[in-house]
Amino acid sequence: MKISEAPPVPMQTSTRLRELTNQLKELEARLRLGGGPDKIERQHSQGKLTARERIDLLLDKDSYVQEVGLLVAYDQYREPGEKGTGERGSEEEIGAAPAAGVVTVVGRVNDREVVVVANDATVKAGSWWPETIKKILRAQEIAMRSHVPIIYLVDSAGVNLPYQGGVFPGQYGASRIFYYNSIMRRYLKIPQIAAVMGPCIAGGAYLPALSDVIVMVEGTSFMGLGGANLVKGATGQTIDNETLGGARAHNEISGVAHYRVKNDKECIARIREFVSELPMKVVGPVPILPSIEAARSADELYEILPPDHKQPYNARHLLDCLLDDGHLDEFQADYAKEMITGHARIRGIQVGVIANNRGMSRPPGGGPPRFGGIIYTESAEKVAYFIETCNRRRTPLLFIQDVSGFMVGAEAEHSGIIRAGARFVEAMATAVVPKIVLTVNHASGAGYYAMAGQGFDPDFIFTWPTGRMGVMEGDSAVQAVFGSQLEKLKRNDLKPDQQLEADMDSVRDTYDKELDAKYAAARGFVDAVILPETTRDALELSLLTSLNYSGPHIGQFVLPPTLV
Repeated sequence: MKISEAPPVPMQTSTRLRELTNQLKELEARLRLGGGPDKIERQHSQGKLTARERIDLLLDKDSYVQEVGLLVAYDQYREPGEKGTGERGSEEEIGAAPAAGVVTVVGRVNDREVVVVANDATVKAGSWWPETIKKILRAQEIAMRSHVPIIYLVDSAGVNLPYQGGVFPGQYGASRIFYYNSIMRRYLKIPQIAAVMGPCIAGGAYLPALSDVIVMVEGTSFMGLGGANLVKGATGQTIDNETLGGARAHNEISGVAHYRVKNDKECIARIREFVSELPMKVVGPVPILPSIEAARSADELYEILPPDHKQPYNARHLLDCLLDDGHLDEFQADYAKEMITGHARIRGIQVGVIANNRGMSRPPGGGPPRFGGIIYTESAEKVAYFIETCNRRRTPLLFIQDVSGFMVGAEAEHSGIIRAGARFVEAMATAVVPKIVLTVNHASGAGYYAMAGQGFDPDFIFTWPTGRMGVMEGDSAVQAVFGSQLEKLKRNDLKPDQQLEADMDSVRDTYDKELDAKYAAARGFVDAVILPETTRDALELSLLTSLNYSGPHIGQFVLPPTLV
């Protein structure tokens, strides 16, 4: 499926997951239009393809493409006076910066995994919003951590000046893009290919200048520290952009660019040729066998997850839909059953699976039941040991999150849950193997952290539309904030007044909004909200991308040992 297209919405029985998935598909289809049909037509009238059309030409036909950050900033930058509908489930309003004006994807060129960054000139001429910087940096970090080529398709008017305060300064401002450029070029030896296919102005010109290869398109591309208008204002010199910094000027006169092509299609063809000339990718240490279909159809996932996110479900049925032949070589199957750990394969790729097991289980010998989705002392120790075993074997880890947090209370505290939880976190944080995260439901409290939350730099972090990321649920927050007041009223046989009820409803509404998977995606807390039916595709591509590099996967990048 092309990056410019949306998958069809299935006409089947309604479930919570299906309803949220259909809402997501409708939103994504509108976001993929960028600035809208008029702006797309204007791009075509200038003899240029759109960012998504360029990516479709660049990547291998019929190969799975994972877009990163499609929902970033979609609910921000509304025009003055514009407000959302406020109705849950109604059509979402999109602000002035769909996808933050840049398309970032992971895909394949000549069957080789690559990262692509393409400015969307239909959105405010491809100018840089604060979130544009975040998306470009995230794309660069994926390339650096996995040592895969990165391709820049540049078509940008530069900084969006009204928002320059969030773009220009700061440790993670635009300058960090060039820092990453430099680290990749000098130390990591990661191929960087830049195609200037439109304007490339001011500091943004350093992005292609710090790449290995620069291609420019005749008649439509411009690269310069200042455009013709700025030059006239600063120096009084009158000159047109093509003469100042067009494709011929930088290929014939300055020598800044390396190749000159006639149009966008020829430019994309040259990039595919450059990728084919790169050294062969290194074969990783993880054995990859022929792919076997999952035991259950992905469509069954819509029925497996319950209509109420608080209800239990059969986590093993969910795994049957994701793992090859549904086979899991389960580790410590009889111990701490609220956590499932084991070895499996996804499209033939060996992975260590760590999944929360929703539902209740009885410990042997009696005692109170264990609640699935809660991490107890024994389960924390079990997972820590399993992670360390996978790390020794260099097996990548897949965290399937539906976690409500660590157990609390006197029994838990006296059992040493803080120490066990710290061991879990340390084992996960220091594992040098690739880590992939999929949130299917809850991602709450410190359990979210321990299950490789974003702060621990997983290689990829995805969620289904049902994902709920936050410290706690709304009802729990109400109890935490208003508990003492409610208890006092109860002791005096009183009920909350209208104002207190309104305050509690406001807290619940805020949590409902901020727990939504789309809210997390709009702020870059996840790489993408993925569909249940494409989950195996997304996991396969993520694993193959990560396995391009057999060295340690810690932090944004790891410098060669000769330098440290």
